Amino acid sequence: MKRLERYLFRLLALATLYSTAGLTITIWLSQSLRLIEMVVEAGAPISVFLWLLLLTVPTFLGLVLPIALVAGVMFTYNKLNADSELVVMRSAGMGPLALARPAIVLALIVAGIVGTLNIWLTPAAHRELARLEYTVRNDYSQLFIREGVFNDVGDRLSIYVRDRDIDGTFTGILIHDARVAHKPVSILGRRAVIIPTAEGMRFVVFDGNRQEMDETTRKLSQLYFESYAIELKIYASTSGSGGPRQADARERSTDELLHPTPDVAANARLLGNLTAELHQRFSAPLLSVAFTVLALASMLSGEFNRRGQSGRVAAAMVMVVVVQASAIGLTSLAGRNPAVIPLMYAMPLVVLAAGLVVLVRSRIHRTRG
Repeated sequence: MKRLERYLFRLLALATLYSTAGLTITIWLSQSLRLIEMVVEAGAPISVFLWLLLLTVPTFLGLVLPIALVAGVMFTYNKLNADSELVVMRSAGMGPLALARPAIVLALIVAGIVGTLNIWLTPAAHRELARLEYTVRNDYSQLFIREGVFNDVGDRLSIYVRDRDIDGTFTGILIHDARVAHKPVSILGRRAVIIPTAEGMRFVVFDGNRQEMDETTRKLSQLYFESYAIELKIYASTSGSGGPRQADARERSTDELLHPTPDVAANARLLGNLTAELHQRFSAPLLSVAFTVLALASMLSGEFNRRGQSGRVAAAMVMVVVVQASAIGLTSLAGRNPAVIPLMYAMPLVVLAAGLVVLVRSRIHRTRG
């Protein structure tokens, strides 16, 4: 790169970095409000909260980076125009393509980062988040039992507690267990605790009675007890089917998406979702370059006004939003109709080609004072 291009690249990189940091912190704070409940209200270890918070970053960074890049490009070129630096660069012989080259190089770098995130890091982060959520719900089940409300802690299993002491003891217990068909069970108890075992967490109720209604014979049986244990298996099944939890498409590795197992291949709906997710991972990096060229075509073509280009900035932002919404819509449609998949690649490439045509055909206009 020439000296002026290196100068532009440095400004663009800094602006993109600041934009990424700002958007990441904003989203991070919104995520932390949901996760911090585990620490403040329920006593989960702070290490669990910090690890969950860290794992959320790769899950949204692939979406944040292209938007931050566009924001950095528009801010940088608008500021250079307002400070008349673009006039000097144009006077030095830099045309629209030369002015756009540093931004395009940066866009290619960002596209590589987004591709790396989508193909390797983001699926791993989603997978670890799901695993950790499973662990937390089984090893720290007391986190999800709230006082004064019925807590759905499993499939057809609800627990009500009136109060909870500092040491984790619950008082005023009412349990409704309908996991066995046609034999609902109601349990009343004075107090209860959660005890970890090798088989999982157990909710042990003391000084109470158990009532079971046989809906077939319409008979009620009652049992008074000093202690009674209930297994807490939050994710024992999906949709009450009794089978293991099925991994979401975002949690599956790219290799799993490329080589689906026979049972997945036999499920047309699931296979369609996995195929759409696979092509979304490969096509998403193209949006970084398409967004950048779109912003450059808006900022560098036509006449320049040193008093600002707010209209062009607004137009570029609207076009970026439309393209991003179109990409999301195509991904959703591709899960149901494989014929849409080529459009996931064609749409950003068409935007990219149109932006490059505008840059190539643009002429140098004199700055309006």
